[in-house]
Amino acid sequence: MMNMQGIMKQAQLMQKKMEEAQQKLAASEVTGESGGGMVKITLNGKFDAKKVEIDQSLVVADEKDILEDLILAAFNDAKTKADKMMSDGMKDITGGLNLGGLKLPF
Repeated sequence: MMNMQGIMKQAQLMQKKMEEAQQKLAASEVTGESGGGMVKITLNGKFDAKKVEIDQSLVVADEKDILEDLILAAFNDAKTKADKMMSDGMKDITGGLNLGGLKLPF
């Protein structure tokens, strides 16, 4: 059985690794697409939108509704990818340890 000092040392090490992972994930970017790549949205690991790209052919006044739907779909695709990236990153840190639904890192 580990002593209290050993447990505290492990907890501090895990905290440091989680902080490093948070910084790495925040700096990472994912790009979601819709409309066959005609609309792209890039998010960072904190779900901040960093870039929006729209194919010129979609910029038609009569098709505003379609463009709005494609932007929404691209954002949701990027968010799903960012969620997976964060989840995979946390699994590496915790060694697969189930932390009881704790939403990490943010």
